[in-house]
Amino acid sequence: MAEEATPRLDIAELIRRHPAEIAEILAALNEDEAVELLRRLYLRRAAAEPLGEMEPDEAARLLAELNREDAAHILSHMEPDDAVDLLAELPPETVADILSRLEVREAKQLGELLAYPPDSAGGLMSTEVVALSADMTAERAIEELRAVAEDAETVYYAYVVDERGTLLGVLSLRDLVLARPDTPLRAIMRSDAVVLPVTMDKEEVARTFDKYNFLALPVVDEDHRLLGIVTIDDVIDVIREEATEDALKLGGIPAGEDHPLDPPQVSVRKRLPWLMGLVLLNLTVAGVISRFEATIAEIAFVASLMPLIADMSGNAAAQALAVAIRGIAVGAVHWSNLPWIMWKELRVGLFAGLVLGVQIGLIATLLWRKPLFGLVAGIALAGTTVGACLTGGMLPFMFRRLGLDPAMMSGPVATTIGDLIGIGLFLGLATAFLPYMA
Repeated sequence: MAEEATPRLDIAELIRRHPAEIAEILAALNEDEAVELLRRLYLRRAAAEPLGEMEPDEAARLLAELNREDAAHILSHMEPDDAVDLLAELPPETVADILSRLEVREAKQLGELLAYPPDSAGGLMSTEVVALSADMTAERAIEELRAVAEDAETVYYAYVVDERGTLLGVLSLRDLVLARPDTPLRAIMRSDAVVLPVTMDKEEVARTFDKYNFLALPVVDEDHRLLGIVTIDDVIDVIREEATEDALKLGGIPAGEDHPLDPPQVSVRKRLPWLMGLVLLNLTVAGVISRFEATIAEIAFVASLMPLIADMSGNAAAQALAVAIRGIAVGAVHWSNLPWIMWKELRVGLFAGLVLGVQIGLIATLLWRKPLFGLVAGIALAGTTVGACLTGGMLPFMFRRLGLDPAMMSGPVATTIGDLIGIGLFLGLATAFLPYMA
């Protein structure tokens, strides 16, 4: 892709492509080539849409290389929500300079959007919304839509407001087209519109879209005045970002950000502090093992199953964690559901632990020809499985209750607790039956 999309590429051929494809080409080039291509796109008035399709941080890096007048011109042709995402990645002095070069109305609009937290409905919304009077007829409303269609974020829905801008209802394009021309909008609008409070967290916004399956939803302030709309494309971005962030946090990247092509020193800076913390956390397991050195020295074959017991505790906890964290993330379960979840995980742990205990007990008996050792291993693995399931099911809710990130905190803590239970139980039983196994 990168070889195909050098700055020598025929620009007339390039701008016939979808903006998302052009965005991929820009992202694949090195910075100098990408900036040069962006300048050529700007001269053909084709730079705004591809920049809006790029990741905001990547788009901001390219835009910062243009002169401020050109940058302001490109931003003025972007969708307001995309422009705000890009501006949020630039230094404040650069943002102020660019805004000063825009028309007063555009600068005011972007400045107001920048004031909203980026992780809220206000930070996601676009102010390019079609607002119509309740007394307007269907015929007049269609004429109005035709007039503003080019500038509107979407015309799948129109919103009915009073003279103060208070949202009264919503109209689908289908309802409007099928209505008699002289029908007032008040008669065909839906007054029970689903709305997004401007302060709603973006994860809750995504859950609302998932629940109601709308293409766009209106954003209102505390007085129910219409401020803008959030569209499905912005929600898809949120879902992708949250899924990526959660996956990285589960892998131990505290910032929730790490790119495969980042320089090694950047990745080390993001990963190393957490790994150093885990060393200290896992010292507790080392401390437990050190208490049973005499047992390990007396019957060395006990040490051969310690990694298996520890690994299985982590696996069982990881399964329970994944179910609990996903349930919390999609809003399917809450703190009030914890007792039922614990009861369920207890039963899962008992059944799975029984099967796994019998399995490892038989294997240990056959390999070492010591039935008592097989019994100890089986009981230890069964108990470990029960403890791991309960720990994995509980910790995400506990950390969420404490205001901590369940995806980040639960994995290492659950693994450590599982290791403590498993290895402690295994070595404790081995010590108790030492005279009969040595």
